[in-house]
Amino acid sequence: MIEEINSVAHVQTFFNELLAEDLNFHPDSDFTDYINGETRLPTYTKEEAELRNQLLKQAFAACENESADIYDLCIDIQNKARFSKSK
Repeated sequence: MIEEINSVAHVQTFFNELLAEDLNFHPDSDFTDYINGETRLPTYTKEEAELRNQLLKQAFAACENESADIYDLCIDIQNKARFSKSK
């Protein structure tokens, strides 16, 4: 897991790592809210969720600093992952 986010390139890495965790995520969602669809248990421990929430705050700041839209970035990365799997 990326340790610090201070550029849009880092945001892309972070979002790709979340996809690799098989997470259907949204930038406005708190990581403590994610649950496993089968077990109904939290996806992340408290510590894991806190780390991801902190990284997400950094992602918002990095996107703002570089005038990038975090939502468009998220959609683009998710679409690329989704469509590359279907081929």
